[in-house]
Amino acid sequence: MIYLDYSATTSVDERVLQVYEQASRTLIGNPNSSHRLGQEAKKAIDHATADIRSSLKLSANMDIIFTSGASESNNLAIKGIAEKRSSFGKHIITSSFEHPSVTGPLNYLSRKGFEIDFVETDEKGQINLSHLESLIRPDTILVSVCAVNGEIGIIQPIARISDMLRKYPHVCFHSDVTQAVGKYPIDLNLLDMASFSAHKFYGPKGIGILTRKNHCMLEPLIHGGHSTTVFRSGTPIPALILALTEALNISVANLEERFSHVQLINQYARGQLVKLPGLIFNSSSDTCIPHILNVSLIGNLSSKTVLFLEKQGIYLSNHSACSSEEKLSSAVMALCHDEKRASSSFRISISYLTSISDIDALIKSLKAMVTL
Repeated sequence: MIYLDYSATTSVDERVLQVYEQASRTLIGNPNSSHRLGQEAKKAIDHATADIRSSLKLSANMDIIFTSGASESNNLAIKGIAEKRSSFGKHIITSSFEHPSVTGPLNYLSRKGFEIDFVETDEKGQINLSHLESLIRPDTILVSVCAVNGEIGIIQPIARISDMLRKYPHVCFHSDVTQAVGKYPIDLNLLDMASFSAHKFYGPKGIGILTRKNHCMLEPLIHGGHSTTVFRSGTPIPALILALTEALNISVANLEERFSHVQLINQYARGQLVKLPGLIFNSSSDTCIPHILNVSLIGNLSSKTVLFLEKQGIYLSNHSACSSEEKLSSAVMALCHDEKRASSSFRISISYLTSISDIDALIKSLKAMVTL
């Protein structure tokens, strides 16, 4: 089996599994309980939270909210701000390259009377800062722009957006950083809110985080019952939180070495893929994260390409995992406005576990497919 779908999810690191198993066996108390077993679990969570804060270099005014994953984090950030600030304004700005867990709540809010504007992007998919600033109004309450697009890998200028938004303190800046944390250097202190999931960096599924600066008040999605913060009710799960912490620590500690390896694999893959007839690169080599290499093989429907490769024991995606049933890639369509490219695109997700031989096998299979 050759796995090239790491941007959809990753395998759990063995060290992370060990932490999860150990915590599941020993931290049996409810962290909300006042007895010794409960307080031991709470102490472990508090220690893990401090560890996460250190790994991410979060400032003192940043809150850590544990969620079930990035989708919940995105929904909490967007709906939570909208509920809390609707009396001040109902205008939100976003991009055309967002994950469905961002566009979904925005579509929901638009049906509730909120106005959603989309910022213009250039030929490589990066947002136009001048246009973004021109869209800001007195009733704008939120700008939500992903740090790294999950289908094409487009890196957005988060630092420059953050710097510009300092002039508009009434606007909260949220970013889905799921494809960046543990893979690509990013300063979360530049953001008012940031969402991510553990399973994108070799942690378990079912646990994520929303970081929040103190001035960004949210209306919770889930009410009732004590938890680690007032913004998300529900019994905290020590094993998941400790496993996330271990996965994050490992990924951050090895980020530079892993990043260099992924860059080398990406460059090799580009050198081999360019030889295929009808192939177009959708991921730019200078504005996209090397972990994601999106290409179009004109004349070959992406769904058929994914199915053909699966039969060869090679696993990758046509779109993001949350929109894999769509015939066209919305991200590629937004990038190039070309239905042929959008219907024939697929995503190669590279990891520090990916080898040259994996790419060679992929190229061999693609060559066989285009000559059928």
